Amino acid sequence: MINNIKRAIAVLSLMIFGSAMLYNCEPEIDSLGEQLFEGEGTVGNEVPYDLIAFNINNNDSIRADFSILGSAVIGAFNEPQFGEQKASYFTQIRMSAYDPDFGTNAQVDSVVMVLKPVYETSSDSLVTTTNEDYVYPDGNANAKLELKTIPVVKYGKTKTAGVTTPLTIKVNEVTEFMGGYADKVYSNKNFTTGAELGSKVFKGLAKSVTITKDENNEQVFASTNDIRISLDKTFFQNKIIAKNGQPELENMSNFIRYFRGLKVSVAENNGYLFSINPNDTGAQVIMYYKYDKTENGTTTPTRATYNFSLGSGNAHSSLFQYNRASTQFSNYVLGNQTTGDAKLFTQGMGGPSIGIKFKKADVDNLRALYKNNKIAIVSAKIRVYTDSQNWNNSLLKPSELTIVKVDKDNTGKLTTSFTNDIKSLSGAPNFAYLRAFNLDQNPAYYDFTVTQSVKDIVEVETGEEYQDRYFKIDLAQFLRNSDGTSLAGYSLTTRPFAKERIVFVGSDSSNANRVQLKLVYGSK
Repeated sequence: MINNIKRAIAVLSLMIFGSAMLYNCEPEIDSLGEQLFEGEGTVGNEVPYDLIAFNINNNDSIRADFSILGSAVIGAFNEPQFGEQKASYFTQIRMSAYDPDFGTNAQVDSVVMVLKPVYETSSDSLVTTTNEDYVYPDGNANAKLELKTIPVVKYGKTKTAGVTTPLTIKVNEVTEFMGGYADKVYSNKNFTTGAELGSKVFKGLAKSVTITKDENNEQVFASTNDIRISLDKTFFQNKIIAKNGQPELENMSNFIRYFRGLKVSVAENNGYLFSINPNDTGAQVIMYYKYDKTENGTTTPTRATYNFSLGSGNAHSSLFQYNRASTQFSNYVLGNQTTGDAKLFTQGMGGPSIGIKFKKADVDNLRALYKNNKIAIVSAKIRVYTDSQNWNNSLLKPSELTIVKVDKDNTGKLTTSFTNDIKSLSGAPNFAYLRAFNLDQNPAYYDFTVTQSVKDIVEVETGEEYQDRYFKIDLAQFLRNSDGTSLAGYSLTTRPFAKERIVFVGSDSSNANRVQLKLVYGSK
C-alpha cells in the first residue's frame, strides 16, 4: 500500500524536466564536442539526413489507474484529424467513519459532489461578485455572499457563438466492483453503471464561495475553486441512511462492495477537455441531513453533514473512447517502418506515438567518415515540423514531448530506456533534450538532442548495434520523483492525462519540412 501511495505522490509532483525547454536564445550547437571548433584548421560541416519516421498505433489504450493518474480528464472533443474523443472518470467513494450513527429520524436534505479542477492561474481571469443582501437559509440570517470565479484550463472547442461552450456533466452510480486502488486498469475499461444521480450544466468556471453572517461576522460557509454537482437525495436516503447500523456500512471492505463508485462524464460529443485532481482532499461527496436530537425531554430537529472521500486511497480510473471514422487518422497511421509514414500523428491519453529510425546507408557512411576522415560529431538533432496544412488551427501547440530509446535485447525482447543523451548528459549545464521553436506560428518545429546517441553508434571502433533500435516520441512530459531532483522513470510521464494532440510532417520526400537528422561534425 505504501509503495503505491508513494508512486501516486511521485506522479502528482509533476515538474518540468530540468532545463528541458530552452528556446531560440540557446546556441544551435550544444557544448558536447564544441572544443573541436577551437583548434586551428578545424572545418565544421552541417549535413541533413532523412530519417524513417513512422506512426505507432497504441490501440487507443493506456494504463490509467490510481498509481498513474496525477490528473484525470473529463469532457469531449471532435476535430477532423484525430476524430472524436470522450473522457470519463471513475472513482470509488469511501465513508469518513464506518458504522456511523446518523441519529433518530435522519432525513437527507441535499447531497453535493465536489470536484477540484485544474484552473487558470492568472489573476486577470479572476472575477469577484458580492451579494450584500444574501439570506442564509439556516435560520434565515442576513449575510454577505462573495463569489469568485476563474476559468478551468480547457483544450478543444472552448467557445460557441462567442461564449464558453457549455458541457453537461453527468454523475452515475457504478454497479460493478472497481477492485483495489493498487489494481491495474486500462483506459478502455468501462465499468458498468446504473442510475444517473445528478447533472450540471458546466460553463467552464471553478467557483469559490464565502458566506459571512452580518450579525457576528461568522463565516458559515466556504468553498475554494471547485465544481459542485447536486446529487439525488432520495438515492442517498435509501442507500446510506436506511442502512444505519447494518453490515453494509460497518467497514470499508463491505462498503466499497455495496456502494461501488461513481462515474463522471459529459453528455455532449464535442466541446472541450478539462482536468481534475483526483487525489485532492477536497474531492468529496457531502451529505447534508437533519435528525431529531432530544435533550431534557425536548426534541429538536438538528442539522448535520456527513462527508464521503473521493480522494487518495480510492480506486480511480479514466475511460477514453474514440471514434476515428471519416478522419485523416486512418489514412496516415500505418506504421510503415520500411520507408516511413508521410504524416505523423501523436496524441496523449492512449493515442498514437511516433517512431524514428536511422537509415543503414547513412550510418555506414558516417562510420566510414569517422574511420577514414577522422570526423567527430559535434551536434545531432532530430527535427520535426508541424504539418502546416493538416494542423493549421488555433489549438495550443504542446511545449514538450518525451523521447525514449526502444531496442531489442539478446533474446529479441523489446526494451525501453532513456536515450543515451538523457542518461549521460541530463546534469550538464544548459543541456536540453528538446527545444521548441515558433509555437505561435505555422509551422512550428522541435529539435530533439541525440548527439550522444549518434556518437555511440558512429564514433567507436565497433559501434552500438542500431538495426532494431528506434526513438519513440510521445506527447507528454517526464515526471520527477517527490524529492524534486530525480526523474521518476522513463515510463512515468503525463501521457495518461495529456489532452493535446498534433500532426507532424513525416518521411515525405516531397516536403521540405520532412523529418531529418541535423548533423554537425568537425574534421581537421
